[in-house]
Amino acid sequence: MAYYITKLIITALLIVLISEIAKRSSLLGAMLAAIPLVSILAMTWMYIDTNSSTKAVEFSNNIVWLIVPSMTLFITFPILIKKGLGFYLSMGISIAMTILAYYSVIFLLEKLGMRS
Repeated sequence: MAYYITKLIITALLIVLISEIAKRSSLLGAMLAAIPLVSILAMTWMYIDTNSSTKAVEFSNNIVWLIVPSMTLFITFPILIKKGLGFYLSMGISIAMTILAYYSVIFLLEKLGMRS
């Protein structure tokens, strides 16, 4: 149980730290957020939990295919805000469009036989 609490604390601290840095410097905060910290943490925790680098490699390969659709959020959100939509509505629409983009890529990969 202490292990899971440690994982939670480290992960939460990183997210809070990045958001606090972003308040002071959006560029520095964005740079830190762009570093795949969540992926790095997930692969690290996965390796520690399973002692399997194969699982981490499979996870990493799947991430590669989902990078492009994840850009949907970062393109759509500022466009919607500039069009005058509110923050939460813009975020909700952007998230929904990103989810749709994820499913589209997964569907395409399955049709091409690149994912089982």
